[in-house]
Amino acid sequence: MKGQLMALAVGIIIGGAVGKVVSSLVADILMPVISLALPGGEWRAAKIVLSRATGPDGKEVINAINVGTFIGNVIDFAVIAFVVFMIAKAFLKEEPKIG
Repeated sequence: MKGQLMALAVGIIIGGAVGKVVSSLVADILMPVISLALPGGEWRAAKIVLSRATGPDGKEVINAINVGTFIGNVIDFAVIAFVVFMIAKAFLKEEPKIG
């Protein structure tokens, strides 16, 4: 029981570390390359403005759907899920049976 608990703890810690590395890979390496191919460059800032109003302090208040942020998070998730799948597949690979 202690061995399984320790393996679970190590798996969670390594999973967190892998998540940070993959998030950095996506945000710092892949997304700048992808943004070169898209018009406007900063596509994570894309939004659909629903309404604009002036707040009590005189500043403009924008009510918008942040489409770019959502799409970016979906891409981040897909890349992280793929990397975790590949790591799990490598660890769970069966040993070849002789005879």
